[in-house]
Amino acid sequence: MNGTPMPMHGSISIGVIVAETGQYVEPYGASMLQGFELASDEINATATAISTPLNLVVVDDMSTLEGTVAAVEQLVAQDVPAIVGVALSTHLKEAFPIAQENGVVAFSSLSAAAGLSSIGDYVFRVGLATDRLLPAGVTATHAKVGYEKPAAIYDATDVYANSSHTEIKKALTAAGLTLVIEETFETGDTDFTAQLTRIKDHLPDALFISALSHETIRIIRQARALGIPETVAIILPDLGVVEIQNAAAAAEGVITFTGWSPYAQTPGNQAFIDNYMAKYGNPPDAWAAQSYATLYILTNAIINAQSSEASAIRDALAATMDFPSILGNFSFDPNGEAVYEPILQIVKDGELHVLE
Repeated sequence: MNGTPMPMHGSISIGVIVAETGQYVEPYGASMLQGFELASDEINATATAISTPLNLVVVDDMSTLEGTVAAVEQLVAQDVPAIVGVALSTHLKEAFPIAQENGVVAFSSLSAAAGLSSIGDYVFRVGLATDRLLPAGVTATHAKVGYEKPAAIYDATDVYANSSHTEIKKALTAAGLTLVIEETFETGDTDFTAQLTRIKDHLPDALFISALSHETIRIIRQARALGIPETVAIILPDLGVVEIQNAAAAAEGVITFTGWSPYAQTPGNQAFIDNYMAKYGNPPDAWAAQSYATLYILTNAIINAQSSEASAIRDALAATMDFPSILGNFSFDPNGEAVYEPILQIVKDGELHVLE
């Protein structure tokens, strides 16, 4: 970070919305909160970086849309200048307009469905939007894997999954490819036998999955259990540690496009990993990394704004350009969407490695 200390007193309260209860504590909520807490500890311990300490006001979204809306309303009522967190695009789509209407910065560390930052000028995101991440991922995987008969399965009821599937189809079409079959399901489904059997019968050479964590794990496991061979590349965005651990042997060889890698030679990345391990006793995942980066990017904007006013922070965030972060040199486009280089990875021996 750079900038001079802010001429302010007391502390700056930053709202944090994560799942502390419910089905999305893992993989999202717990990792997000740890990323935010580690960043806050480091920032507050660095006297030359920020003269006014950050105070994280954590609110549980209870893993529900209603809980997320209530959390935003609660933090707006507490007059925080900025809110960070909110994992799911489905929740963000309904909750962040409340922050926008009240002039509060709403800065998601995970949500990735295309176009959601266009809700308004107070809305920003660190996760690479699907229309930026997936075209690059499809182009790279097609060049490296060489599939010609791709299939797809996606959650028809989730905002992010629909956006992911749409962008995958667009990218495949641009590459001159057509899906041999596309199957749908709904959030909360647990048995994908019928869909995967139909996919298997079409003899694809690649399978794209667009889903949230719990469904992704089950699809990967059931696909291999049904006999979809390892020669069929399973490809999806944002595969993380939790999914790999729970999918177990079935995750071997799965390819993913992500915004963060523990192997990335980005500014402060190894220090982040070391400090996270020392504090929590386990390695960070992408959700922790993106949340950690979010708080540093926000703090840089506060320093540059020399103000704790939401409008000033918004203007400084919008002006962020080539900020050195663990995600790489980070910028916002004119709509508040993240701009940095995506990473292509593959699961080998139960761990993610850069796909050569």
